[in-house]
Amino acid sequence: MNELVFVSGLVGGVIAYLFIRLSGLERRLNRLSRLDAKVDALLKNAGIQFDEYQDVPADVREALERGETIVAIQRFRTATGAGLKEAKALVDEIRRRNAIAS
Repeated sequence: MNELVFVSGLVGGVIAYLFIRLSGLERRLNRLSRLDAKVDALLKNAGIQFDEYQDVPADVREALERGETIVAIQRFRTATGAGLKEAKALVDEIRRRNAIAS
C-alpha cells in the first residue's frame, strides 16, 4: 500500500514537472514569435523587402501557396536532399511566418 502511494506521488510529481517545463517552452516560443513579428514590422517600416521564399524552389512555393503542406515537404526533400525533419521545419517556419504576416 505504501509503495502504491509512493509510486503515485512520484508519477504525479513527474507529470507536474513536465507541465512546468512545457509551460516554460511555450512562453519562450511565444516570445520568439513576438520578436519575429517586431523584426518583420521593422523591415516593413524601413522599406526592406524580405522574401521568405527566396531559397525555396518554385514547385515547393506553389504547393505552400495552395496549402499543400505534405506535398511541399516532399518536393523540398526531392529538390534539396534534405531530411524529413529539416524539410518539415522549413515548411512549418514559412507557414508560421505567413500566419503572423496575415
